[in-house]
Amino acid sequence: MRPTAHPLRIAVIAPLRYPIREPHAGGLESSIWHQVDSLRRRGHRVTLAAVAGSDFLADGPPEFVLPPVVWAPGEVPNDVGYPHGYEAHALPALERALMHIAQHAGEFDVVHNHSLHGTPLAWAGRLGVPMVSTLHTPVLTELVEAHARSEAPASRFTAVSTHTAGEWMPAGIESTVVPNAVDADRWPIGPGGPDLVWFGRIVEEKGAHLAIRAARMLGRRIVLAGRIGDPGYFEQQVRPLLGPGASYVGELRQPELARLVGRSSCALVTPVWQEPFGLIIAETLMTGTPVACFDTGGVAEVVGAAGAAGAAGAAGAGAGGSGAGASALLVPMGDVAGLAAAAGHLIARGEADAGTRRRTRAGAVAGFSLDARVLELETMYRQLVLDGTLGLPAATAGRAVAPVAPVAPAAPVASTAPPALAATPPAVSGRASAGADVSGRASSAPDVSGRASSAPDVSGRASSAPDVSGRASSAPDVSGRASSAPDVSGRASTPPGTPAEARR
Repeated sequence: MRPTAHPLRIAVIAPLRYPIREPHAGGLESSIWHQVDSLRRRGHRVTLAAVAGSDFLADGPPEFVLPPVVWAPGEVPNDVGYPHGYEAHALPALERALMHIAQHAGEFDVVHNHSLHGTPLAWAGRLGVPMVSTLHTPVLTELVEAHARSEAPASRFTAVSTHTAGEWMPAGIESTVVPNAVDADRWPIGPGGPDLVWFGRIVEEKGAHLAIRAARMLGRRIVLAGRIGDPGYFEQQVRPLLGPGASYVGELRQPELARLVGRSSCALVTPVWQEPFGLIIAETLMTGTPVACFDTGGVAEVVGAAGAAGAAGAAGAGAGGSGAGASALLVPMGDVAGLAAAAGHLIARGEADAGTRRRTRAGAVAGFSLDARVLELETMYRQLVLDGTLGLPAATAGRAVAPVAPVAPAAPVASTAPPALAATPPAVSGRASAGADVSGRASSAPDVSGRASSAPDVSGRASSAPDVSGRASSAPDVSGRASSAPDVSGRASTPPGTPAEARR
């Protein structure tokens, strides 16, 4: 990456909770780390405000070192809450970092805010430095209210996907879609291999247990990697399924993770909530490994932008099926048998065509190159400094992505699993719930909760959204469309989605 002739002075505000370092706690932390690293390599002066233990803090002011999360004896580390009393001293520390920016406004050109607390948005008009904030999650009321309280000029916004931009729009926040990106050099093409892979945060809404069930149905071994963000979910839903055909290798640093993914036959991606983006899809495709995934939230956009789009249908398990030529196949959320069928089709196609992995990587590089995204960020920052805009239109439908064909029911898969795990999770209610996705097509997600939960959205309309926790969800639907989420946990817990992801 060639250095810029006109460097900018950029303050980046990270979320509280996890350090911005490897191994990355999740996709959000990974995206911020790569943003700071790539902008610095371009020659910009980037100062990071993040919790102690993060990279990039050594050359910043002491006010930018925020309190680390420390769990007391008896407290269970998790992605949902904070240790007792943490926010009482962490939020004032965040305000001191913002005060430093305001008192040294002449030393910064722009502030890029990734915080999941409202404090930076409330300060935006008082900083004397223009701010852009990235929307990484479903709507958070605290952020909406803080933005409304801000003096002018308030923060501008980007969103990681059209889906996410659409969720926030009814709440009065318009955003420009700037998808996350992947460093192609750090995710090199791999040779493939016999095993399936699943990686990510091990929390209920990521559905790792469903990936194990799909692997058993396909008769292939699966390797799982990632940080355990919900210990109760891991112990109750994941650990009992581990054994000779499914192994958990822990939390890996990025180089080891890239090698694991690149040496796999197919990645299974199993979100059972409205996934804002799906960074692991782009990372996987960079290695040449194909992806079989549940179609939910912004997932279809990631697949389409990588030129990898396909649908696993009844004919999709054969060479002439609707998924022929694709390196990623989408199935309805919760359709475990469909996921297994899609993975089997992708593996067979890769074994029959030696050029598949190379073409898969080429599409991912074209859609998610970090180098290209850095240039886009530079242009956005310079426009923000110049006239207070981002120089790009706010999203009404987001950036165009390749269309994805409708998803049909999957073909049956021969199972080698024990009987209890061989069947698709039953649709207890005996019906399907439909939800229109961002591509303008209807996807059918099996309703396995046995009931519907009604959650009014911000427009005052009722939306039907069965949750995945095993109990009724009161999370508001602000997307303007119906979303479906099968109940696949078999236990009661905090509903996955906004609370767990938003406070990571």
